[in-house]
Amino acid sequence: MKIEQIYTGCLAQGAYYIESEGEAIIIDPLRETAPYLKKLEKEGDTLKYIFETHFHADFVSGHVDLAKATGATIVYGPTAQTSYDIHSAKDGEVFEIGKVKLKVLHTPGHTMESSTFLLIDEEGKNHAIFSGDTLFIGDVGRPDLAIKSDLTREDLAAMLYDSLRNKIMPLADEVIVYPAHGAGSACGKNMSSDTWDTLGHQKETNYALRANMTKEEFVKEVTEGILPAPQYFAKNAMINKTGYANIEDVLSQGSKAFSPEDFEAIVNDEGAIVLDTRDQHDFAKSHIPNSIFIGLDGSFASWVGTLITDIHQPILLITYEGKEEEAVTRLARVGYDNTLGYLKGGFKTWEKAGKDVDSIASISAVELEEKVNSDATLNVLDVRKPGEYEADHMEIAISSPLDYINDNMDTIDKSETYYIHCLSGYRSMVFSSILKSRGYTKLIDVAGGYDAIIETAIPMTDFVCPTKTNHPIA
Repeated sequence: MKIEQIYTGCLAQGAYYIESEGEAIIIDPLRETAPYLKKLEKEGDTLKYIFETHFHADFVSGHVDLAKATGATIVYGPTAQTSYDIHSAKDGEVFEIGKVKLKVLHTPGHTMESSTFLLIDEEGKNHAIFSGDTLFIGDVGRPDLAIKSDLTREDLAAMLYDSLRNKIMPLADEVIVYPAHGAGSACGKNMSSDTWDTLGHQKETNYALRANMTKEEFVKEVTEGILPAPQYFAKNAMINKTGYANIEDVLSQGSKAFSPEDFEAIVNDEGAIVLDTRDQHDFAKSHIPNSIFIGLDGSFASWVGTLITDIHQPILLITYEGKEEEAVTRLARVGYDNTLGYLKGGFKTWEKAGKDVDSIASISAVELEEKVNSDATLNVLDVRKPGEYEADHMEIAISSPLDYINDNMDTIDKSETYYIHCLSGYRSMVFSSILKSRGYTKLIDVAGGYDAIIETAIPMTDFVCPTKTNHPIA
């Protein structure tokens, strides 16, 4: 028996490859199928099943394409309904893979079809659980992503309590927990950076598995402090239920290279967004007017899904040379399949062609300190998450989280000058680029963000230990 965790850091997502006697299964695969197909060929394995722990909301799974390519059966837990062929497993149903078995434990709460898969080894011993978004390391799945008219998040949280107590916690302490996500995912509130653990250690350390916790206490703790789900979550969940375009077709379309002239014409004719994925410092120095910065070095796909509200929006890319396919792939992972191509040769070719360029002004934290000392009415926007702002912030700063920029645009006055910062500079540059693309011109980025600001004597609020919230992203 072999178990391989295939962890993708930019999505904080874990897929799993399990093999026994030449038969393999894959749990929660990513959108791109080529790596899995290459691994199957290299190992000489036959893919028998593709197991999905639930309808994922934060990424588009590769189950449909992978099943078409291999003939493997897609397996979901009870109640799952799709537009393509699946095997909807019964609670307690057992699947054989070589000399090992996988048992379905229906664990509703995160979503109604959510299931945990129990791996039983060659000797018949419970070895590991693949818990999806039911149980994380240090946390549990949020219960607000599958709400129906007759189900509240409190109803789902109560179901999750029962699922954990009745299906997972009775298992032996030495059973290994392999979750679908780690720190940085918006599918939970405060996940550990660890990507696996023993169930026994989780029983000792995970607040949601406290032995004497009542259902009422659990519901309260699990539902408090949940930030609204990013807008693309519901769209991704629907894509995972209904199917999607072949990934190779998406990559082929997005990998078209355009000259500056053709690039500019497509922007004008197709209404495409120019998405600049370079480093934030390079973008600040010079970029195509009205382009938006979301750098590949950050949580690129998650921010695209959060901020670009039309999942079918035509997109043209600015990347460093050699990063084009990576950008298209990461967009496709969250369902943004309408990438039309990229600027051949990168931004340098735009400059060489003599095209118009723009920039974003930037000052250091020390320069900001001088301005604050001379003008206490300075407009400073703190674009970190609410929990980060609540923990501590500049006394004069106004909270304006990047996550909600599309909802809060009317609170920002185009006639005023704004100094913008996040934690280290990534989010503030995204924020500034979006504002600038919409006609805001008096924007000044604070280089180094809050990490640099706290090294100055700028007046700050007292630190307050933050409540559980999603992990900050730069």
